[in-house]
Amino acid sequence: MSIARENAKTVGKLAAVALGMFAFGYLLVPLYQQICEATGINILSLSERQVPGGGSAGKNAKLPANSQVDTSRTITVEFDSNVRSLWDFKPAVRSMQVHPGEMATVMYEFQNVQNRRMAAQAIPSYAPRQATAFFNKLECFCFSQYTLEPGEKREWPVVFYIDPRISKDVKTITLSYTFFEVGGKAQAVPATAAAPASPEGGAS
Repeated sequence: MSIARENAKTVGKLAAVALGMFAFGYLLVPLYQQICEATGINILSLSERQVPGGGSAGKNAKLPANSQVDTSRTITVEFDSNVRSLWDFKPAVRSMQVHPGEMATVMYEFQNVQNRRMAAQAIPSYAPRQATAFFNKLECFCFSQYTLEPGEKREWPVVFYIDPRISKDVKTITLSYTFFEVGGKAQAVPATAAAPASPEGGAS
């Protein structure tokens, strides 16, 4: 009987931990918004170029004049996507192999599947963490916020290169984006305006 009680307590504790983790993830964006309101700083609108250690070179970035492509090795770059609302967001390819110092481009597809206008901001993360400072993006949708109409679909490029000085122990890098909706910028639209036009432009 005591063993059953101990097992029940253990199950209860595990359930409480799982529920707490779910609640934390769910409340993360509202928590960000509360911090933004309290401090007057929009954390989600900070471009990655403004975040220390972001590993982003920005729009003015250029490959160093003395940079050479290290053709003696390749690094597998994996692309991941996460969402925090009702929209479609995914990379056009799941992975690619690049040489350090080689410029590469990957496309990300995004569609607002809601019947209202929305604004969103992408926040990147990297694995392993040590690769962050060596993953340089020359062009990226994560530099800005975007507003999309109901049903609107976009494709955005990420142009990047990996600094050849990265450790030779790094064989794989995962670039992951999470798209957050940015509150206060998107406004609801009438239901009659949400219906997309016929692709042929005429009645069926």
